[in-house]
Amino acid sequence: MIRSLFAAGLCTFSIQSAYGESFDAYVKAIKPDATKRGILSKTFDLATRGLKPDPKMDKLTRKQPELVKPIGGYIERRANGGLLKTGRGKVKGLRQTFKALERAYGVDPYVVAAIWGMETGYGRGIGNSDVFRSLATLGWKRYRKDFFRNEFLDALTILQNEKVTRKQMIGSWAGAMGQTQFIPSSFLKFAVDFNKDGKRDLWRSTSDALGSTANYLTQKGWKRSEPWGMPVLLPKSLPRHVLTQSWSDWAASGVKSYDGTQFPRKGEATLFMPAGHEGPTFLITENYEVIRDYNSSDAYALSGALLADRLRGKARFKTSWPTGKTLNKAERMKVQALLVKKGFPVPNRTGRILKGVRLAIRDFQVTIGVTADGYPDHQLLKQLQR
Repeated sequence: MIRSLFAAGLCTFSIQSAYGESFDAYVKAIKPDATKRGILSKTFDLATRGLKPDPKMDKLTRKQPELVKPIGGYIERRANGGLLKTGRGKVKGLRQTFKALERAYGVDPYVVAAIWGMETGYGRGIGNSDVFRSLATLGWKRYRKDFFRNEFLDALTILQNEKVTRKQMIGSWAGAMGQTQFIPSSFLKFAVDFNKDGKRDLWRSTSDALGSTANYLTQKGWKRSEPWGMPVLLPKSLPRHVLTQSWSDWAASGVKSYDGTQFPRKGEATLFMPAGHEGPTFLITENYEVIRDYNSSDAYALSGALLADRLRGKARFKTSWPTGKTLNKAERMKVQALLVKKGFPVPNRTGRILKGVRLAIRDFQVTIGVTADGYPDHQLLKQLQR
């Protein structure tokens, strides 16, 4: 889950603060706000005793595979590699748990399993970084302003109020915890005691970790009995500017599923070309956007969705993905700025290509008479610069 935080915009920094404040002074200055939250001095001292900044952060904040690698290669490794084989065994062994999750939360249990696999390899890689050290270092550097400072305060709340030890507070290098990688604020909002043992333990209890993820998806708007979407084949005659319509209208337009699966009788779907019109095409629903909310990356969301399909027994989705260079962050930000300059509304200008940005790109492409695939590539950048 933590990777979605960095998709908002990567930055580089040295282990020295740009604000002229020592790390120890930064940590000490948090205590008054912690006290206002009801954090006891003994809890604060337990969390901060001997705390030092993590010198690895400069390198780690720039290493985000969903953002720098071609989407096709990333998806193939995630959806059809080792996660699939291991995941099938996990799903089979925890069949009753996944059935209970579906009954309790109405979510697709295979999506929950896929997220579990993508986040920590089904609990094998929960991380061994000190959560308080990670959050304090990122907060000290003002990475994303005060975001990580607030996460540090939430971590203190977990240490004090939950049945968890200081030693247990480990996670990813950026503070995500447990088998499905919840940042502290998400832990407080969405973590559940699914096995009813009196504590929310996302580190050692697989049931709690999976239940918490199911609860997260539900709270974010997962629609029961609705698919995330599916890969499709388009007729050449279909106007590419058509974006969202009912499943029945897509069928009437000649659109067919890649593997012959029947379209749902109800609901709507949106045309999605994650690698442009030269790559594969999908129809996606709002449930896809919910998966994407877990990690703000189409590479992640689509990998998770396709891995979930494989885990439920669907055949491998075989297709050719474009392998050309993708836009870097600066170029994506330039695309967004140029769209705004030309009068197209863009919900964010941080380099993230979310749904609203894709819509703005499509609208611009329609006005210049090219295939409206909503994909930001170097050709689009040239077209915007003309």
